[in-house]
Amino acid sequence: MAYLLVLNYDIVDPEKFAEYARQSPATVPATMKVLAFDREPQDLEGSSRRCLTIVEFPSKEDAMRWYESDAYRAIRALRLNSTEGFLRGLQRMGS
Repeated sequence: MAYLLVLNYDIVDPEKFAEYARQSPATVPATMKVLAFDREPQDLEGSSRRCLTIVEFPSKEDAMRWYESDAYRAIRALRLNSTEGFLRGLQRMGS
């Protein structure tokens, strides 16, 4: 069953985030699809962080394998120290 990761964040350290953005493509497996990315998503109800990214993996196991990979672990602190927000995982319906 396909698995989604939803990142909703504000960039608080643009320099660190730029370094994360430069390095992160090398960690992305061919099976990961970026479904949505927006630096100014429209809030229809409530309020969220400024940036929103949704990525899809073939399964939860694939998502966790990437998240726990040595390559991603090596740069994860750059994202955590340059943003405020959340990362959530959820099953995709109908898959």
